[in-house]
Amino acid sequence: NCVYLFERDCSVQRRHQKVLEEAPAPGMLDAMRQQMGAAAVAAAQAVNYVGAGTVEFIVEQRAGGEMNFFFMEMNTRLQVEHPVTEAITGQDLVEWQLRVASGEPLPLTQDQLRITGHAIEARICAENPDNNFLPATGTLNVYGLPSCVTFERGPVRVDSGVRQGDAISPFYDSMVAKLIVYGDTREQALARLDVALSQVQIVGLATNVQFLRHVARSRSFAQADLDTALIPREEAVLFHQEKVGLPLAAAAAVAQALLEERGSETADPFSKRDGWRSHGLTTRRFGLEFHGVAHTALLTFLHDGALHLQVGDVSGVLLFTSVAAGIDLQFAGQRQTVNVWRQGETDHVFCALGATQILAVNLLAHAGEVHAEGGRLTAPMPGKVVSFAVKAGDKVSKGQALAVMDAMKMEHTIAAPADGTVVELLYAPGDQVTEGAELLTLSV
Repeated sequence: NCVYLFERDCSVQRRHQKVLEEAPAPGMLDAMRQQMGAAAVAAAQAVNYVGAGTVEFIVEQRAGGEMNFFFMEMNTRLQVEHPVTEAITGQDLVEWQLRVASGEPLPLTQDQLRITGHAIEARICAENPDNNFLPATGTLNVYGLPSCVTFERGPVRVDSGVRQGDAISPFYDSMVAKLIVYGDTREQALARLDVALSQVQIVGLATNVQFLRHVARSRSFAQADLDTALIPREEAVLFHQEKVGLPLAAAAAVAQALLEERGSETADPFSKRDGWRSHGLTTRRFGLEFHGVAHTALLTFLHDGALHLQVGDVSGVLLFTSVAAGIDLQFAGQRQTVNVWRQGETDHVFCALGATQILAVNLLAHAGEVHAEGGRLTAPMPGKVVSFAVKAGDKVSKGQALAVMDAMKMEHTIAAPADGTVVELLYAPGDQVTEGAELLTLSV
């Protein structure tokens, strides 16, 4: 009364944590599947195991296609990625657990189990892949998901433990949700994964959603050239990718601003901000900041009612219409349905190409501001101080480790931004600190 429900491939990892999981494993041979399954069953029977368990093996691939596998460990539970097994077998593994716990036999025998189709799971996490996967905390001000089922099998499934408005704290791991897609083939599942990820919209903290899209689109993953070195091997196409671009992001920010202004218009003609003049043309200036660089967008109101937008060297007619799915936007040869969520002065732009942020700068609001002095080292997120590697009076060099913090079950090293001398340690090991708290002062 012991069966195996086939295999999952969990090779795509970062910091020994899984990123994407799929079932069945690409390239798995039937003979090896049976051998691996028999080994898993033998391991469970050897200890009289009762319930759901996950046996992990590592596979050695040799030249010529030969593969060997070796036992690593057994997890005495279902794993995070069990929904992909549910998808390809058509079984509810949690229901199986409950039946076993009630003393019932397993619902099916080994020869009744079949693999149908392909499933992939993406772990959506609160972290910044472009900053060494630094975990992020904050409030889910916007938490938009694709059309999906929850905790049951379907083409697109999202299992989530949070809702819009919830806070992601530093006291648990960084996973926000699991996005599972199913298709008749791996290619269909991959396409469905990309579309579903493009429809995930999260505002309030950094996530790995765009990184997941980059991984799924990479040559190695698309061609199932899988191993635990996939992410460093594909580094050039995974990190610091800007898929939306300044012209489209600027056009989205301008369109959003104009739509908001139109929403406040009344029958009073003086409430309109359409740039009308009896003579000449009106040009409106928008101050923008994109990836830390200041830009100016010039919007000209033409006599025929058309809008002409210039962003740097790119210019053209700006067309936009408010639709149920967002804004139907056309500019500079591109047409996209975009969603813009404004948080303070930052516009979060989402579309099929990807997601980005652009700052709509209110110059009057920032008049008189000055930059803070250097030499401060602050906590990048809430957490606990683990240790200091220096003391007051020590001379340090740029890049030298100064302190270690613990947050979301991970340790993070705080390094010196420049050569200098440690002036004062402001906390002690074991202290809890908030995001932005100054940990020590450095004279540079």
